[in-house]
Amino acid sequence: MSGEAQRVIEQFWRVQDEGDYTKLAPLFAEDAVVEDPVWGTYTGREAILGFMTTMVKEMSERKIHFTVDEICGDDHACWARWTMHSPEGSRGGCGIYKVANGQLAYYRDYMDPLVEG
Repeated sequence: MSGEAQRVIEQFWRVQDEGDYTKLAPLFAEDAVVEDPVWGTYTGREAILGFMTTMVKEMSERKIHFTVDEICGDDHACWARWTMHSPEGSRGGCGIYKVANGQLAYYRDYMDPLVEG
């Protein structure tokens, strides 16, 4: 049975699907941590908002968007399997999330390695 964490992450993906990542910032706790394997680590909602602002610009310029393939979680933790789509092709990955008091406290993405053809 899904719990609070899964509900928060389902909301996260609904907002992300709109393409304006800055609207994700209110879902994060004031002291949340985001670890991105490409862009680095961001601590605190204000730093996360700055990162999300960069992502809006970069993803738009690179014509990249993400789709969620599966979400599973309980009241405290959740994971999501996703696919990144770009003009160069697709790449899978997953995110792990910790939720406390209805807000994201921690988020980290992992991506499948690039496969050269």
